[in-house]
Amino acid sequence: MKAINRIIDSARAAPKRIVLCEGDDARILKAAQRATREGTARILLVGDAGRIRRIAADEGVDLAGMELVDPATSALTPSFAQKLFALRQKKGMTLEEAKREVLKPLCFANLMVRLDHADGSVAGAVHTTADVVRHAIQIIGVDPSFKLVSSFFLMMLCEPFHTLKGGLIFSDCGLVVDPDAHELSEIAMAAADSARSLLMDEPRVAMLSFSTSGSAKHAAVDKVVEAARRVRELRPGLAIDGDVQLDAAIVAEIANRKVDNSAVKGRANVLVFPSLEAGNIGYKLAERVGGAKAIGPLLQGLQKPANDLSRGCSADDVFYVIAVTVVQAQTAAERLPDEKRS
Repeated sequence: MKAINRIIDSARAAPKRIVLCEGDDARILKAAQRATREGTARILLVGDAGRIRRIAADEGVDLAGMELVDPATSALTPSFAQKLFALRQKKGMTLEEAKREVLKPLCFANLMVRLDHADGSVAGAVHTTADVVRHAIQIIGVDPSFKLVSSFFLMMLCEPFHTLKGGLIFSDCGLVVDPDAHELSEIAMAAADSARSLLMDEPRVAMLSFSTSGSAKHAAVDKVVEAARRVRELRPGLAIDGDVQLDAAIVAEIANRKVDNSAVKGRANVLVFPSLEAGNIGYKLAERVGGAKAIGPLLQGLQKPANDLSRGCSADDVFYVIAVTVVQAQTAAERLPDEKRS
């Protein structure tokens, strides 16, 4: 079964409340309709309710089973403004500014997640990645287990011509530009957690470099080696190789020749890139030349899930990200069953 189908099946087994703040976009509405009809998620649409209904009617989208929340009329808005003020007053936000800001759908949607009125958020079909990430960090907050928020792509290699089959996690391909060794180790551990929940398999992490087992000497290699060392120290049971070149990470025969005492043995399902430059190039090569399906950019390291979309996304892309967000929310609920974020 394709990895994305396993994710969709898992989402259907225990659908979560996913808030979408771009309901005036036809792609979002079509994905929301599919998620509702297939039982993948319980959809909340935040925005101008009248405009959402008009666009849905124009697009032939049935809103039955979805909840529309208009910040201009919602009973939640006054308390949300107070909460936003409490969160941001030390950064200089006034109560009047909070009252204006909370009327913006992206802000309101993230507050719904923060205050447990929703389990996860998806945005980015209209908003920029910078806006999506900034609101998620400022309002939902960073998971105390991590020091930073990073991103990953879920890469699907499911076509007949793919010799390497299944799903892979590529990280970080969209957010942290030039991580130091500490940050790179945080990215690797978050990506391993993402693999465990989304690929439903034990993570096998390759810390990518232009060097394998010290074959090259350079500060860029030292960073990867140090990051891998820290991960081994903090996650002693995690299968991880680093520094390792891409071929030795995913081809068993090459790993056997080039990597001494390999824990991954050429079967990596998590590829951690040494920089955003390498990661961005890598995922686009896999997508455009290798024919992989790229789902993301997805965020990791938040207290609760909030995911980004490409502004060029299709309705299918949005549906897949909704399903991923549901599974992330399931994992968050299992990790913190009794804790309420406030």
